[in-house]
Amino acid sequence: MTTAEATQETAQHGLKAHSDGDWENRIPVQTRSERPKSTDVEAFEKVTGREAVWKFAPVAKLDALLNGELDGSRVKVAVPSIPGITEEWISRDDERIGRAGTPEERGAAAAWSAFQEAHLVTVSGDEHVTATITRDSLDAAPRAAHTIIEAKANSRGLVIVENTGAAQLSENVEIVVGDGANLTLVSVQQWGSEAIHLASHYATVGRDASFTHIVVSLGGSIVRLNPSIHLDHEGANGEAFGAYFADAGQHLEHQVYMDHDAPHTRSRVTYKGALQGEGAHTVWIGDVLIRRNATGTDSYEQNRNLVLSEGTRADSIPNLEIETGDIEGAGHASATGRFDEEHLFYLMSRGISEEEARKLVVRGFLLEVVGKIGHEATETRLQEAIEAELAESSI
Repeated sequence: MTTAEATQETAQHGLKAHSDGDWENRIPVQTRSERPKSTDVEAFEKVTGREAVWKFAPVAKLDALLNGELDGSRVKVAVPSIPGITEEWISRDDERIGRAGTPEERGAAAAWSAFQEAHLVTVSGDEHVTATITRDSLDAAPRAAHTIIEAKANSRGLVIVENTGAAQLSENVEIVVGDGANLTLVSVQQWGSEAIHLASHYATVGRDASFTHIVVSLGGSIVRLNPSIHLDHEGANGEAFGAYFADAGQHLEHQVYMDHDAPHTRSRVTYKGALQGEGAHTVWIGDVLIRRNATGTDSYEQNRNLVLSEGTRADSIPNLEIETGDIEGAGHASATGRFDEEHLFYLMSRGISEEEARKLVVRGFLLEVVGKIGHEATETRLQEAIEAELAESSI
């Protein structure tokens, strides 16, 4: 066998170019767990937009983050100084990096290859703590970032990441939830109108621990935030909620992965979105994998989209893969449509105008997710942001 033949035979599927006639190796990866993984951007081909993980994204507008040189220096963040919360910057070779997950696509790998230091935020102590991390001083230069949020064993905390202003940011966020811990992470995207944000979140959830991941995407030109939650210890619980409101020309994308890899784990996924304006585009892809050893699993995922005007597009793809028959239950659902006429009739029959009735339906639709944050000031501010979106609509 020649050197070239040996290289082709041993190359990991999906990471090297193939000839047009190499049909066997051109078969796409069907199982989420079998996707190629690497922290090295050069391990992935350049993105064309034909790949399964990129086919809905406006890849031409992401070239600087996918193929360009990224500034990997520290990103400006503000973290409050409160008991139970500590922060530090650690070098990229620190052993605490890489515990929660590994990139499965070029965008995340590019950010991982470029960052110089990681920002580590630690939640500790038995008392519940709340911390808001603010990022509002970035600029439009292409940047890479790496963040680690760790909840120590038996700790309890709520961490809110606020993103506003200008940005062209690609990042990886690792979440490590210790045994018996209870952590909620909220990521709020209220970027400026020209901002571009690519983010991959990876979580590993400890034994009898609970993790809630909440995404609220309202601002930005392109937001692509993909959480992967790995329930790889017995009794782990994972919940993922999302609310998004896309306006004209805005692209909001979320690809959610729930990986059940231990007995008696539980997950719930609920994402809800509204779309209005010409060219508004949302993408939701939900993958649930119940592995062979994940007996007693209880899982359900759903996505609901409310279309408010013509010229919008909502892609919604739920996927469920089960490798064992010994489970408590598993299911998925997806729906995209206009207003429920019965709801409108009910409100209008009580003296509410049709326009206000439509806005009430949208408020209730999205605020179901916002209300799960558990922080009054943040919930109020997001309610006001949704009200502002509705004030500009003509529904």
